[in-house]
Amino acid sequence: MNSTNNKSKGLLGPLMVDVGGLELTEEDREVLRHPLVGGVILFTRNYRDHQQLKALCDEILSLRSPRLLLAVDHEGGRVQRFRVGFSRVPSMRGFGQRYCEDAQQALLDVKAAGLAIGTELSSFGIDLSFAPVLDIDHGVSTVIGDRAFSDRCEIVVELARAFRAGLNAAGHAATGKHFPGHGAVTADSHVELPIDRRSEAELRATELMPFAALIADGIESLMMAHVRYPSVDETPASLSRKWIQDILRREMDFAGTLFCDDLSMGGAAAVGSMEERARMALAAGCDMLPVCNDRPAVLELLEALKDVKPGKVASDRIKRMYRRPQ
Repeated sequence: MNSTNNKSKGLLGPLMVDVGGLELTEEDREVLRHPLVGGVILFTRNYRDHQQLKALCDEILSLRSPRLLLAVDHEGGRVQRFRVGFSRVPSMRGFGQRYCEDAQQALLDVKAAGLAIGTELSSFGIDLSFAPVLDIDHGVSTVIGDRAFSDRCEIVVELARAFRAGLNAAGHAATGKHFPGHGAVTADSHVELPIDRRSEAELRATELMPFAALIADGIESLMMAHVRYPSVDETPASLSRKWIQDILRREMDFAGTLFCDDLSMGGAAAVGSMEERARMALAAGCDMLPVCNDRPAVLELLEALKDVKPGKVASDRIKRMYRRPQ
């Protein structure tokens, strides 16, 4: 495995990978030093206690300069990778329900949740919690469901703004997901490719609205959805030039960092091999491509993408996701 490339010095690569256990193996270290790798995503299996997690994060962050971006899915509710010794954050739907009873208190509470998540993760050197979910809950998606704030766009926007303010106060960027909206499809993109057959006009009037509002606010990053919207493009949004370059970048004027959703998911596998998925995501304009829970695929991808060089624009965007000391 070639882990040196003079042209890549100072740049972060586009791949975000995982590690298997509580400490790094020699293979982990070799993979993480590869110039195509720019980030690491942690999972529950990587956590035993605070001391162990700090040691793991410290080693990951010391492997390279510039250092790797370090992230975890830590939204609260059922998607919270670290639990023992961490604040237990309720599902985002709980804040939405509270908002209908006492909007001001719900906004204070969700901002406090964002602050707690950012503060606790920062103490270990973790940069991103991959939150908040900006999907609208249409009552049909079990994979989204209570991860969404509400079935009402205006409530999603207000709570997401407050949650982002809490993250920002802790020095963390926010990542809105899953663009352009995953809440109206029944299929789970972890295992298959969902298809949303609504018209483009209806998508724009519903799903895109929370993203448009947070983009206008300056949200730092977004994550794409492995969902196909045939009224707009036959290609899944996560791999689509139409969605990313034409709509998100040019029309909606999003200038932040763009994460693909995990390329190991079934929703991405529907389009071809891991190499084909990765090349499509890069060509469409994704800055960083997570590849999770499949080390053989990562190794194959590092070999297959020898011709790909880290780009300065994408690398600079990724570096902007580093946590800011408070």
